[in-house]
Amino acid sequence: MAQKSEGIKIVSDNRQARFLYEILDTYEAGIELKGTEVKSIREGKVNLRDGYVLIRNGEAWLINAHISPYGTASEYFNHDPRRTRRLLMHKQEIRKLIGKVEQQGLTLVPLKMYLKRGWVKIEVALGKGKKLHDKREDERRREDKREMERAMKRY
Repeated sequence: MAQKSEGIKIVSDNRQARFLYEILDTYEAGIELKGTEVKSIREGKVNLRDGYVLIRNGEAWLINAHISPYGTASEYFNHDPRRTRRLLMHKQEIRKLIGKVEQQGLTLVPLKMYLKRGWVKIEVALGKGKKLHDKREDERRREDKREMERAMKRY
């Protein structure tokens, strides 16, 4: 029997989030969009760097993520680039996230947006903010790893 491929195409990646937060857990969520937003996403005009996720009234909302207006649509039919968008997640997932965010003081950050079998999905991470010394330690570890790889390459 033939295997079905996932057909994943990454549209936008928030690399800054992995630098600023220690990622504890990740979740996949759908996203409620307008037609011109989907067309813009397919062109790759998405920026998740300033985005974050809030949970209000038992629903998850993506806030401050920038999806550029679609170029060939008129101004009347286009969308607001930084509008608040609802994330589509199961109720039990949202309840679990509410507990972790409120009690442990964690943050929900969008990591990447991708197309999966024609649907726009977003990967949301539960993260804990890094302190300055943690960032320096990660940078030092990365440089040490590079140095070791260079040394091994010479021999």
